[in-house]
Amino acid sequence: MPAPANYIVMRNATITIDDVEYANQLTKARLVPDTPIQTMRTLVPDGVIQDVDSTIWTLELAGASIWATGGLAKALTDAEGDTVEVVLQPKVGTGQPTATFNIVAMPVTFGGEQGQIIPFEATFPVVGGVTFGTSS
Repeated sequence: MPAPANYIVMRNATITIDDVEYANQLTKARLVPDTPIQTMRTLVPDGVIQDVDSTIWTLELAGASIWATGGLAKALTDAEGDTVEVVLQPKVGTGQPTATFNIVAMPVTFGGEQGQIIPFEATFPVVGGVTFGTSS
């Protein structure tokens, strides 16, 4: 059987936060869904009660900790508590999948190990849902 077509390789991605492009500072940008499922087994052999709750999303970011003007680490820290718009597109070009959503900005780590590029890794809550679309 041949491999499926139209898979996505996270390469040459684009991510804008409040209309500023930050892909050149990031090594990871991932939306993660959390959909709780409640399950109860009843006393009969095939008795199951299930409820699927609403999905809650988070955004995981990792990259270079840039604190100069134009740096994402500085922008996220400066915007602490504010809701900012994010557009994530794993592969640039037209007709590619996109996700548009809002996150609550929070401070990221500051400092690191001697002799290394200082990284940051953080998880941000998504406000509301995610709108999936296609780039034009």
